[in-house]
Amino acid sequence: MVRSDGGRAALNLGAIAALAMFLGGCGSIGSVGLSTQQPPQQPAVEPEIPATVRADELVGRWGLASYQNPNDRARTEAAAKAQCRNPYVIGAGSNGGVIMHLADEATPQELRLKGSQSGKNYIGPEGPAGGAKDREIVSFDGRVLVTRFIDPDAATRYGNMVYVRCAPQR
Repeated sequence: MVRSDGGRAALNLGAIAALAMFLGGCGSIGSVGLSTQQPPQQPAVEPEIPATVRADELVGRWGLASYQNPNDRARTEAAAKAQCRNPYVIGAGSNGGVIMHLADEATPQELRLKGSQSGKNYIGPEGPAGGAKDREIVSFDGRVLVTRFIDPDAATRYGNMVYVRCAPQR
């Protein structure tokens, strides 16, 4: 008697290959339009909203101080005004922004003023409003600017930054 195990193995291998090709083809049925799966949706990009604070309103010399406790705001404003002897200068950027420092960066750079659908204003680098490197404008009355960093670590370390406009130089 002659055994043909080699022929049976080849037949099994051929059947497995055909089954694999058939199952592989099932994944491409969706390209024919028979699949019920929807392609993943791209996140909606929030339209760019202009800030209600203009860059030219922030350009100038400012006394700077910060507070953590809201009860310290009045005292901090007085301390910021005293810093006008050594003012923090917010410059005009060449692309319509302001020249300021980001948290923990020694070199100032041009930052943009950004609005949001919630009505909040932000100062930060290119990107959506409220990004990790942005700071929120908590309040601004033309004379006193209060900001707070969005990044929780920077917000904890720097607190509420109070900028008090310095009197014009004589």
